[in-house]
Amino acid sequence: MFKWFSFKIMTMEALVSKYFSLQNLSVISEGSISVTQSLAAVALVLMLLWFCLRSTSVYLLDYVCYLPPDNLRVPYSHMIEHFDMCNFDPEIIDFELKVLERSGIGVEACMPESVHEVPPDDSMKHAEEEVELVLLTIVEDVLSKHKVHPKSIDILVSNCSLFCPTPSITSMIINKFGFRSNIKSVNLSGMGCSAGLLSINLAKDLLRVHKNSLALVLSMEAVASNGYRGKDKSKLIANVLFRMGGAAILLSNRKQDKPMAKYKLQHLVRTHLGSNDKAYQSIYQEPDENEIVGVSLSRALLSVAASALRTNITDLGPLVLPYSEQLRYGWSVICRKIWAGGNKEIYVPNFRKAFEHFCIHAGGKAVIDAIEESLKLHKKDGEASRMALYRFGNTSSSSLWYELCYLEAKGRVKKGDRVWQIAFGSGFKCNSAVWKCLSDIDPNVRNAWSDRIRLYPVEMPVFDC
Repeated sequence: MFKWFSFKIMTMEALVSKYFSLQNLSVISEGSISVTQSLAAVALVLMLLWFCLRSTSVYLLDYVCYLPPDNLRVPYSHMIEHFDMCNFDPEIIDFELKVLERSGIGVEACMPESVHEVPPDDSMKHAEEEVELVLLTIVEDVLSKHKVHPKSIDILVSNCSLFCPTPSITSMIINKFGFRSNIKSVNLSGMGCSAGLLSINLAKDLLRVHKNSLALVLSMEAVASNGYRGKDKSKLIANVLFRMGGAAILLSNRKQDKPMAKYKLQHLVRTHLGSNDKAYQSIYQEPDENEIVGVSLSRALLSVAASALRTNITDLGPLVLPYSEQLRYGWSVICRKIWAGGNKEIYVPNFRKAFEHFCIHAGGKAVIDAIEESLKLHKKDGEASRMALYRFGNTSSSSLWYELCYLEAKGRVKKGDRVWQIAFGSGFKCNSAVWKCLSDIDPNVRNAWSDRIRLYPVEMPVFDC
């Protein structure tokens, strides 16, 4: 942002100096500057100032999370019976049950209809049906909710990591809704659970180039085609964690949309540790020894996530933390270097002074616990993440929006509140988005939590390791 502003200022100075150099020549030849020339100079300066200082804000008008029907719920007994009928070894079933018990996922999380079949049908046809069911539902919902005509959408960005058909998912949406032929569309794949914020970042960049535009961002993961039937335990974990879901987010850079917008995007910081082999291989799709493809989650995943988060908040901290917290952190670093043998701990800034709400990627109970501990947050700060995980499971790139949806349904988000979304994904990536609420959010407006928000929060069961 600073580089962009500096470039425009330099451009303005160059144009103004050029203009006045021409006027100097005129003065030499005519002896004085006319009133018309003076007014023209003032007008030029004002136009250049407007060009440099005009708004580049990105507003979040609204978003919708997919609510699966109750008949797609997968209770524990259903899942274990399903594993048994699919001829998994008893040892594998026992392992899956232990992972399920400790995952933090409740009995209401859903799977696509094809996964309920015995054996599950992981064909491309059913994956396409899942994508269409989720995305067509939420796109129709968010557009009709604000009476936005499909042809008013200028930018379309979608992300789905493990399912990448031809034509693309964005092409499918364009075809179904009849978007304009000159729409700017991008389809992201292979970006992992952090792809939701990557899509927001891409849409933000496009909105800064294309003025007076609307952008639609779609985030989901296809579950139907990605079940693992082998015996590699690192790949079996994904069978339990990932569930059905998706989100559609409507963004704008138009000034007239600010009064009706929910949030304003303040910061988006991206971190990629792909140059480190340990981080790169922590979430990895590959075939096992029997050529059965699955996504493996390594034992080093939590330590890799912690390292990525530290790098990310090193960049984010100066943008959001009050100076008092930055000074305390800086002083602790200096003391650590001076008294290296003293084993003095580095001060962890109090991010609760920078944010009122936290949305931590619902990758699993262990992930949420680790992030809370690393940032020294209160249990209340992780409530939205735990409840989203409990009810909907790990919905990959859309999980952050289920969490924000929970906070809104509880009536906790007020005008001026700041929300920190923290996403993790394969690669390994850690991305942060900071949103500022522009108006009090009405908890009575229907969303994915409205039908059962009165029942939450719930106590999550605790199992011995």
